Amino acid sequence: MRGVHVKILALLLTALGLSVCWFKVTRLGLPLVPTEKAEVLTVEARIEFKARRNSAAKVRFYIPRQPAGYTVVDENFVSGSYGLTTEDDGLRRVAEWAVRQAKGYQVLYYRLHLARDSSLQAPAAEPPLTPPPAVQPPALPEALGSAAKGLMEDVRSKSADIRSFARELLVRLNAPTADPNVILLRQGIDEPGDWVRRVMNLLSGAGIPARMAHYLILKDGINHGSLTPWLEFFDGKQWTALNPHTGEPGAPEGSVLWYVGSQPVLEVLGGKNEQVDYSVTERAQDRTLIAEQRARQMGSRLMEYSLFSLPVSVQNVYRVLLMVPVGAFLIVILRNVVGLKAFGTFMPVLIALAFRETELVWGMVLFCMLILLGLLIRFYLEYLKLLLVPRLASVLIIVIMLMAIISIFSHKLGFDRGLSVALFPMVILAMTIERMSLVWEELGPAEALIQGAGSLIVAALAYLCMSNRYLEHLIFVFPELLLVILAMTLLLGRYTGYRLTELWRFRAALRD
Repeated sequence: MRGVHVKILALLLTALGLSVCWFKVTRLGLPLVPTEKAEVLTVEARIEFKARRNSAAKVRFYIPRQPAGYTVVDENFVSGSYGLTTEDDGLRRVAEWAVRQAKGYQVLYYRLHLARDSSLQAPAAEPPLTPPPAVQPPALPEALGSAAKGLMEDVRSKSADIRSFARELLVRLNAPTADPNVILLRQGIDEPGDWVRRVMNLLSGAGIPARMAHYLILKDGINHGSLTPWLEFFDGKQWTALNPHTGEPGAPEGSVLWYVGSQPVLEVLGGKNEQVDYSVTERAQDRTLIAEQRARQMGSRLMEYSLFSLPVSVQNVYRVLLMVPVGAFLIVILRNVVGLKAFGTFMPVLIALAFRETELVWGMVLFCMLILLGLLIRFYLEYLKLLLVPRLASVLIIVIMLMAIISIFSHKLGFDRGLSVALFPMVILAMTIERMSLVWEELGPAEALIQGAGSLIVAALAYLCMSNRYLEHLIFVFPELLLVILAMTLLLGRYTGYRLTELWRFRAALRD
């Protein structure tokens, strides 16, 4: 009955650990390998204007509001002596710089770091219960008004709903061979924004709410870029983007929505000759940092209560501590399944932790030197017939003295690796020396050397596992995988079969 209980518990622990890991990988985008990178686009807006002499300056600049399809990795405002505030009205987001006194040319910067993520959608404002009212278009001159009226009647007869009406209107307005009404409506258009406003006025005249959207094309290496005006109309359920020059639905390819509205992106009070330039660069960045920001953007609190919320110094400590269960599980396999003999239960794991700093070869050399010298002195203490506790204390004192002596001599000889001998756990070394001497006396030197070699082999294998970069990344980023290791440890705790060394030992009987 207890065996079934252990199996059910192990199954639950495994399911829980793998489920949390799957959620982090699929929803939050945490990488399974440490070398996985993601391309991050850095957008910089450079704002320049000339301040009026000895006057206050106030700058309003529209900035993106959590753009769809992108994770905001970081956002920076370079404002010098200016005060900075940001506002978000649910539709647009604006940054406002202000200073009491400005002189000469002023330069401000806004930087935005974006990572592509098609699963994220922009958090729009609350959906309207009723369609937004159409803006009353300005009165057109008589000739343009007549042309617009004739075009609208023709388009309405060839459309079935709002969406088809808007697309048919844009197709007619942009046709290579246009009729006289369209030719007249095209006149007086100098800027791309003027053309979008003309289309907006025509749609508003037909009772269809329309607005202007401004997109920035994201392409590596862009300098002195500008925003692209785009058309959006309300189809009765949602705002739909249309190419104002072709009528094709959707936003510009490879772009980010900067802001919505017909207002200029930059307004300066107390200055003149204002202008804004955009530049875009692309670089690779660790996907773990991007996933952390993505979780915050999604509103997930899982990352807030993860190891990433700890200070960096504490994170570095847990990067080491979380590998101890991996070494302990390896010891369970080597002792209960393989049958390898070693001194102590967790002594090899602690020695393996020291190997992380000394490196494997130097660590094994220093470990053997300490054990050899400690054994010689331990045999001398046995000759003195000391009691157990004073003898252990004496061994501990001697081990520390030996560690100091080895460090001093190695430093004088130019071997800096010898300085890391102080990282060995001295209490474990003292207990290992005591245990090895007792086995030497009771079972003979051969058995003592076998168990000592086994301890060294286990420590070396544990070091190879605990220093593996990929395994360390998995355990730190997905600590819930320790539940899976715990489940396998519980299952091995019920293992009562032959060990591999026993199969070799009794190979003749098993063959018969």
